Amino acid sequence: MVPDDFVQVCLVNTGAGTPFVSALELELRPLKMKYYPQVNLTQGLVLDYRLNLGPETGTVRYPEDPHDRVWTPFAGDPNEFREISTTQTMQSDYDPFEVPKVVMQTAITPLNASRIIELIWEPVPQPRHPSPPGHFIIMHFSELQILSSHALRQFDVRINGVKVSGDVTVSYLGTGVVYNKEDGPYRDSHYNISLNATENSTLPPLMNALELFFAMSTTNLATDSRDVSAVTAIKARYHVQRNWMGDPCVPKTMAWERLTCSYTISSPPRITSINMSFSGLNSDILPSFADLKALQYLDLSNNNLTGTILDTLSQLPLLTVLDLSGNQLSGPIPSGFLKRIQDGSLNLRYGNNPNLCTDKNPCHPAKMKSKLVIYVVVPIAVIVLFVSLTITILCLLRQKNPGSVNNSVNSRNETINYNHSSLGLETRRFTYIELKKITNNLQRVLGKGGFGYVYDGFLHDGTQVAVKIRSQSSNQGDKEFLAEVHILTLIHHKNLVSMIGYCKDGEHMALVYEFMSEGTLQEHIAGIDHNGVCLRWKQRLKIAVESAQGLEYLHKGCNPPLIHRDVKATNILLNSRLEAKIADFGLSKAFNHDNETQVSTNVVVGTLGYMDPEYQATGRATTKSDVYSFGVVLLVLVTGRPPILNNPSSMSTSSGCNNSYHGATSRVWWMCVCMVTTKSMVYGRSLTSRSSALQIHRRVDQP
Repeated sequence: MVPDDFVQVCLVNTGAGTPFVSALELELRPLKMKYYPQVNLTQGLVLDYRLNLGPETGTVRYPEDPHDRVWTPFAGDPNEFREISTTQTMQSDYDPFEVPKVVMQTAITPLNASRIIELIWEPVPQPRHPSPPGHFIIMHFSELQILSSHALRQFDVRINGVKVSGDVTVSYLGTGVVYNKEDGPYRDSHYNISLNATENSTLPPLMNALELFFAMSTTNLATDSRDVSAVTAIKARYHVQRNWMGDPCVPKTMAWERLTCSYTISSPPRITSINMSFSGLNSDILPSFADLKALQYLDLSNNNLTGTILDTLSQLPLLTVLDLSGNQLSGPIPSGFLKRIQDGSLNLRYGNNPNLCTDKNPCHPAKMKSKLVIYVVVPIAVIVLFVSLTITILCLLRQKNPGSVNNSVNSRNETINYNHSSLGLETRRFTYIELKKITNNLQRVLGKGGFGYVYDGFLHDGTQVAVKIRSQSSNQGDKEFLAEVHILTLIHHKNLVSMIGYCKDGEHMALVYEFMSEGTLQEHIAGIDHNGVCLRWKQRLKIAVESAQGLEYLHKGCNPPLIHRDVKATNILLNSRLEAKIADFGLSKAFNHDNETQVSTNVVVGTLGYMDPEYQATGRATTKSDVYSFGVVLLVLVTGRPPILNNPSSMSTSSGCNNSYHGATSRVWWMCVCMVTTKSMVYGRSLTSRSSALQIHRRVDQP
């Protein structure tokens, strides 16, 4: 049940990593309150089966069911049941569920002399729910045959042998329903649903439709919609820069900063306290504060609020403390506040408002207009205006000095070059001084690449980061730097390295990444550091699949899609759980995914050995160029060999991590790769080669 005109969707880190979302599909259907009375604010229903009993084929859905329910056909065992049907329309006006007429026009009934319908339901256990969870069973009935005066169809309903209804008799083309509500949900792991003909019945029972649900607790209610609307208006009016996103009070551990809520079991949370002191608030007090009816404490002190105090705030029934001190409020204190101050129900703090009318600073009534204003004040104002215009003109004449003009332009250019907004980025920006503090004066080097050195660092909140600072000798300039910053600002995937911020401070350029404690994939393959621990085959396969998922996201999940152009083992980083993430997007290019348009560049970029030969020859990069490079990464991952061998004769001697691992296995695979062109590789699933120069030698130590 969604009681409001909006739905908050919140993704929370439960300990397995920072949440991210690539797409969101939300389907809501308006239903009348009489439908499914088991549903309320604290309990929802999750569908297990919704069956149209009788027909063998033909699913019923929209538009036959305007509420978009899907009714699956169920004929049952032909040796036990037969179908009865009608083309007549149901005549009964009473149907609390409004089952489509095409569903109610068919039913099952027992064959021959059998006088019982028996259906077995074994619910699938639901994760993160009590075992067994609560279940609701809804059965729909309608008589489809014209019965003679001596015929009677009458039956009762039993669940696991327990009678749950009185004697059921349905009139011709009428509707009836049996369901559990008042007694609460059933809590069994196995259900035997049986319809038994009574002793007086001359005909066997029938059933037209069946719905099976399990109950879902929804006690984690959203914040009261009136409070959400009010606080959202406050956030927009004062441009609040805090982490105010999603539902203000839910989840409880992630309530909005400096905001307190009250929580009850069966009612939505309410906002009870807001502290916006020292928040840089301007203009007057927004009337939306008066819409927070559960508010008990409101602190708006030490801001720049102007205007008068709203008397409507005194009408908040639970408000006990209102702090307005340290602002620029004016006018008298409203009578509603004076009354509540007198009876002791409200503590109003209004000090340090120089224009506010109080006992110590009484308001003086405005005097009547006098001709003195016309004869004295107006001439003085004209004189002041004339003097101001004269000074302005002199200043403009002085600015015609060329030196002054150049200084002004230089200052403006400096702003344009290094202003945060000019880069069009929405991420954190660091100064070079801040980076030196973060890295403890560039003390610990994590690695070095074509861009420059990578340093270990810690933010003020203790978060460990990697800081990549451009060296003066780097071939990558502003173009590559800004390309990587823009790309990392736009893309988000669990298998791509996340950017925390950047630095563009004069000639200093740097990128601040999430810290990947286990370094590069190449280091693990080569056996560098990591205490000589080698990757197991299961770990290598997992790294390959995760890298492929990140690459697939660049090609198919981005808009526009991206070609990395430098996929290699050193650009695949591993975190503490050996999860793989692709890094280094300075050479990436966008392309047209609809027609696989190639990206043409004047300069071929990438790393020898990993580059697609066709791209090297033509300078035209496609997604297949990345796939080729990834194929080489797979070969490096399997063989432990670099893509280019300086001494091919040493192929028979293994080294590094590959040697220590392969020496313990019963089989060893050696691959000598002269040239491999991978053209039809599906990311991480298959690898085909059109090169005849691929030679694979296998040696079996044991059968």
